[in-house]
Amino acid sequence: MLSTIIISFLIIIIAVVIIVLIATRAKTSSGGGKKKIKGRAVLMKEASRRLAQNPHDIEGLFIMGDIYYQDQDWEKAYTAYSALLDRMKPLEMEKQQDIAVRYGTCALKTNRLNEAKKGFLLAETMNPKNLDVNYNLGYIYYLEKDYEKAVKFFKRALIIEPNSFLATKYLGYTFKYLRKYAEALPVLKKALDFKPDDKEVLFAMGECFYETEATDRCLKILNHLRVDPVFGPQASLYTGMIRAKADQLERAIEDFQIGLKHTGMPVDISNELKYRLAQAYIKTQEIGQALHLLKEIQTISPGYKDAATLIMRYQELNKNKNLQIYLMSGQSEFVALCRKIVARFYPKAKVKILDISVLAAYTDIVAEIDTPRFSDTVIFRFFRSQGTVGELLLRELHARLKEVKGGTGICMSAGTFTEEAVRFSEGRPLDLYDKARLSNVLNSLK
Repeated sequence: MLSTIIISFLIIIIAVVIIVLIATRAKTSSGGGKKKIKGRAVLMKEASRRLAQNPHDIEGLFIMGDIYYQDQDWEKAYTAYSALLDRMKPLEMEKQQDIAVRYGTCALKTNRLNEAKKGFLLAETMNPKNLDVNYNLGYIYYLEKDYEKAVKFFKRALIIEPNSFLATKYLGYTFKYLRKYAEALPVLKKALDFKPDDKEVLFAMGECFYETEATDRCLKILNHLRVDPVFGPQASLYTGMIRAKADQLERAIEDFQIGLKHTGMPVDISNELKYRLAQAYIKTQEIGQALHLLKEIQTISPGYKDAATLIMRYQELNKNKNLQIYLMSGQSEFVALCRKIVARFYPKAKVKILDISVLAAYTDIVAEIDTPRFSDTVIFRFFRSQGTVGELLLRELHARLKEVKGGTGICMSAGTFTEEAVRFSEGRPLDLYDKARLSNVLNSLK
């Protein structure tokens, strides 16, 4: 019984001691905080008193600048260090360097690039081996697009600290903008080793692979970034252009569509995605969708590339399916259309096709035509190009007519004929159909 009472008494004493210790520690901590706050307040009061008596008091500016700098109140800190920069010559070199660095930092944080450069260049004359000074000078020249100077300072920073992620990353970016892609890639790879999930570095690597035509490696990187809200639009643009160039039109269209699903992208990226998607639609003969996109571009950015010209050209094709086939379809569909023209060219005629020659510049169809009024061998020559047909090609057609003992040559072009070609056809059995006349023929097939 007695032992139980003694044990209980000891427990109570221990508990009281613990409570007293906790209370004492809390009081000490609270007192320390008050002392710290009081110390800052005292410093501010002292600095204010000094500066009230003398606005250029160095000690007062030092105290005020340091407080604002620690608080990251960059505007007020800049004012203090700007005043100190003009009055620091009597001070020891270490303090002068500290003022110059802090002045440059505050100027950079408040978007005063010229002043920031001034501060860091001054600090660099005092200590050219300072990591922050060299990195920040490189970054300032990078922002000013003076890339050669940026390279110099980023390289200096990396000599001082080889594992500086920021210096490595921006050196890679700088090489990219200098179009030195072979030099940029290993630097960016090193930056990625530091931070494997840095999407900005990944995207820069993808751009370098695109520019060096390493398309497989580019696609491997940028495919994953197509859905990223920041880099998605540009990543989709690059992957789409690669696939369009490789004639993978369906996948290219998918890429451009993914890019356009993003919101808030710059107008130039949006326009380029729409323009490239319209070109892909044109190649797949989806003219209506292409026109819709081109008109959107023209509304937002009048005069963008050749959007207005393409609208004029393809509006007509959108209305005339046969003209669309004539200009854009595959070879077999084009030849089938030409055969239809030949078959229906002479009303109520019996037509027998003797020969079809498909050449790079034109397609010839030689046919026997038998009508109630006449019978003849006719050569139909079809030009798909929208350029100008010259006299030489008509001379060749005229010579071939003589070879097959034909009576007439019908020459149809999606473009025009030169004046010399027109003069050559006059007085000869050659009938010329420019784009306007060809369109009428194609419309009649409906």
